[in-house]
Amino acid sequence: MDGEMKNDNNLSRRQFLAQTGATVAGMSLAGKLLADDQAKIILGEGSHKYECIHNWLTPPDNILWGDTQGVAQDSKGNIYISHTVHPDSKSKDAIVVFDRKGKFITSWGSRFQGGGHGLDIRKEGKEEFLYHCDTAHRQVVKTDLAGTVLWEKGIPLETGVYEKDGKQIPFVPTNVALAPHGGDFYVTDGYGSDYIMQYNIKGELLRTFGGRGTEPGKVSNAHGIWVDNRGKEPFVVVADRANSRLQYFTMDGKHVKFNNDGMRQPCHFDIRGDMMLIPDLKSVVTLLDADNKVITMLGDGASLGEYRGKPRNEWVPGKFIHPHSAKFLKNGDILVVEWVPTGRVTLLKKTS
Repeated sequence: MDGEMKNDNNLSRRQFLAQTGATVAGMSLAGKLLADDQAKIILGEGSHKYECIHNWLTPPDNILWGDTQGVAQDSKGNIYISHTVHPDSKSKDAIVVFDRKGKFITSWGSRFQGGGHGLDIRKEGKEEFLYHCDTAHRQVVKTDLAGTVLWEKGIPLETGVYEKDGKQIPFVPTNVALAPHGGDFYVTDGYGSDYIMQYNIKGELLRTFGGRGTEPGKVSNAHGIWVDNRGKEPFVVVADRANSRLQYFTMDGKHVKFNNDGMRQPCHFDIRGDMMLIPDLKSVVTLLDADNKVITMLGDGASLGEYRGKPRNEWVPGKFIHPHSAKFLKNGDILVVEWVPTGRVTLLKKTS
């Protein structure tokens, strides 16, 4: 009996130690998971939460980011970043290509050095093409996905609005919008004279509208442009940045309405389902619902002041500086590129 009691005591002791060890291990694991979770930066709220991963895309050592300004994704999931190229970069390629997991593939486009800006992709027939806006050389350029130039357009003198008193007025294209049908495209002269041009797929001018001002139909720093097809009929929407609003036009350029809900300095757009994504130069990325009401504002860094020229070690994690363009990736994540001299590409990874 004493032996049985001793064995029972030894068993109880072993069980106690095992349970205690398991508890300590569990607490240790829980602590690690908690620490890991705390290390993650989560932005957003409700069903729109994202893990913020700065510098998700980094180029090879021979390429140094300049201002990262444009982003696009092709049907295979490959990601294209347009940047101005840092002065110290060995390679002068302004287009850098990564796969869907963020692995570097290739680079090209030295012709866009200093002016790599707006960028978008459209499938035409069985092939995809890139539309570039080059602010340094004041051109709109169409290339294939390998960078072969198909055509380039400079100042659109055929509009009749770019000459005044015998002199040419500024033209600096910033972004292109692609119509969902028929092949038309629209160009914003957002850094020049704020006109908007509509072309057919052959590159022939159809009409010109906009121009600088604050009244309906006029824009100021018409930086971004997109075709909003979430409703019964599509509209052209312009990021009327200096007027702190979105402005809607019919597809043939007639003013429809304004929207300034949550707008500071809107730069550009993307759409996924009923949501509109707006990178706002004033330190935030905004999501709008189908009625253009704010769902959430991500990474709001406006309270930090001007960080553009400050060293990277002073940038606050989870806060944006100057979002310039953004894209819904095919899996629902968001990629944000920022107008900062050494570039930054941030992944917002969907968590809920």
